[in-house]
Amino acid sequence: MTTHTANALVSWSGGKDSCLALWRARRHGMQIKRLITALDENGQRARSHGVPPALLQAQADALGVPLAFYSASWQQYEEKFIAALRDAHGAGIRHAVFGDIDLQAHRDWEEKVCAEAGLQASLPLWNQPRRQLLDEFLALGFKALVVCVNGNHLTQDFCGREFDAAFLADLPPNVDACGENGEFHTFVYDGPAFSHALPFRRDRISRYQSPPELGSTLYYFQELLAA
Repeated sequence: MTTHTANALVSWSGGKDSCLALWRARRHGMQIKRLITALDENGQRARSHGVPPALLQAQADALGVPLAFYSASWQQYEEKFIAALRDAHGAGIRHAVFGDIDLQAHRDWEEKVCAEAGLQASLPLWNQPRRQLLDEFLALGFKALVVCVNGNHLTQDFCGREFDAAFLADLPPNVDACGENGEFHTFVYDGPAFSHALPFRRDRISRYQSPPELGSTLYYFQELLAA
């Protein structure tokens, strides 16, 4: 983890891990100059978490950091991500912050794409005990909503809940508390990194089934609207 002052971007999902990674990077002296977020092909939602761009922009505004979007299919994802990293390099950014905890394949990919763009990957949460990270996130006062759950692991009633001690206590024993295996995703709407809490409204819970090449998995999404 780089500790000296350095210009950095954050690969921003809007969820708890990227938020805690940003918080820790700043505490280590990094200057966060940009967030980058992948949207779906239509530019309507975040690629993984399903959050609308208006709420991601509201996060960035409350964090005081510019946000750059790019749209990509899963097939285009790597190519478009590298292009976004190269654009950041052209703006004087030399480090990219990621919220991954301990999945080596993710780290290998992040280091590879960063190297192609002339950036150094930084993982502030790397190899930390998963439950310890959650306890830190909640103790700092961050607040998050569970906005996506994988139907292979969790039922629909887990979607739309607050990410808190009660949610964690209700998780089945085979589900990772961090959702590190893709069991669920979150949207952070308040906490010490934000200048104010984000106003939003819950809408319906929608269902989405991934195509066969991506496992035909059923997902539940808590639709959110900017208030």
